[in-house]
Amino acid sequence: MSLMISVSGIRGVVGESLTPKNLTAFASAFATWIQRSKETGNPASGGLRPRIVIGRDTRPTGKQIAGLVGNVLALGGCDVIDIGVATTPTVEMATTAEKADGGLIITASHNPVEWNALKMLNHRGEFLTAEEVDSLLAIAAEEAFPAAPWNRIGSISCSESYDRHHIDAILEMPFIDPEAIAGENYRVLVDCVEGAGYAIVPELCRRLGIGNLTLTACEGTGLFPRNPEPVEENLAGTIDLMRSSGCDFGLIVDPDVDRLAVICEDGSLFGEEYSLVACADFYLGINRGPVVNNLSSSRALADIAGRHEVPCYSAKVGEANVTAMMKEVGASIGGEGNGGIILPELHYGRDALAGIALFVQAFTGWRRKNRGGGLREFRRQFPEYAMAKEKIRLGSLSAEKLDTMFREIAADYPEAAVSRLDGLKLDFRESWAHLRPSNTEPIVRIYTEAPTKEKAERLAAEMRERIGKKSISPEDAS
Repeated sequence: MSLMISVSGIRGVVGESLTPKNLTAFASAFATWIQRSKETGNPASGGLRPRIVIGRDTRPTGKQIAGLVGNVLALGGCDVIDIGVATTPTVEMATTAEKADGGLIITASHNPVEWNALKMLNHRGEFLTAEEVDSLLAIAAEEAFPAAPWNRIGSISCSESYDRHHIDAILEMPFIDPEAIAGENYRVLVDCVEGAGYAIVPELCRRLGIGNLTLTACEGTGLFPRNPEPVEENLAGTIDLMRSSGCDFGLIVDPDVDRLAVICEDGSLFGEEYSLVACADFYLGINRGPVVNNLSSSRALADIAGRHEVPCYSAKVGEANVTAMMKEVGASIGGEGNGGIILPELHYGRDALAGIALFVQAFTGWRRKNRGGGLREFRRQFPEYAMAKEKIRLGSLSAEKLDTMFREIAADYPEAAVSRLDGLKLDFRESWAHLRPSNTEPIVRIYTEAPTKEKAERLAAEMRERIGKKSISPEDAS
């Protein structure tokens, strides 16, 4: 397994592709990049030494990696503020609150426990752009990392205040009404998959006015009891618990808490695509403006934007790409269809905690207007689409062969609107298919959407068959 490098950072299997050697090299390159950025017009802290915030999820390897990269950064002349176990959006907010020059998040998000990663933030608390990643990689390739002299090495300090800072910022938004939420007397299941949300998600719920919580996988062990990606095939146990718990709904987050999934009272999934849809519908009633998702996201968001008479734009997959387009078009709200909600009023980053607050407030407003009702009924307020998601593992498939394959598949569908912005997107009248190489794994992802699940699955199978018949050899796909 090779080291994966993208706008999402660097990630790999600890002890295999993610080793002390490359962790040290990339931390050193990041310290050098921060120094150069500070010298060329992006000062944040204003001090002599750059300041970098570090946070991590609960994986068993996180503490050791944090210690290693923190010391590398300090020896490179940076002051480090270690905020310990923290969600990805919390680290993003801490970076700006500390007026730091950058941030590092030690998390492999939804990858299995043996993986870990360095996610790198600029002085705005945002993931590096593709151009910034290229600059960082050039520094890493040079292997010319200046070390600070003994009397100029940086300091390492710790802070445990940022969970409260994050929650306070959410509750300070004027449209969040804990008193109204408390009046509904919700019973809520919370599943944090033993990740970084184990303490902050329940605390946010309590402060939102939800006092009756059923907690599962909220001990913070970092030993995920299931595949940690919050999608239907991984949530059978949580769904069973939801059905037996008598709760009104369930909230599920991934290990670094940038994705939100919701379960209805009957155990059906609200749909990870619809976390953003419901939040956007609510928020556009408060702050009307353009919305942005990515090319793999549901058409439901565009339909909701149409209801509010605002435009909907689609960016390449990846948080940095979505936030760049949001800034370009002045978006009111945006995110990715995997349950990632970005609210610029708070910060430019996917934030499941902000998503929880928006979602619960939206549901509360609907219930008060309709004098009750369950989440399953609330879900019916939104356009109905179904998605299918598949993946094909790559072998020796080169970028050139992949490009040829996409061009040949596009030629097979002259009736479709074609986008090559990010892999291949085929837009049909009632459905669409998106084929793209993953940023984080050596696979091609297949996303399809149609009016029914059967049609979406049939289209996904058709796309998989097309890939098998095109210009790749059998060993290229499995």
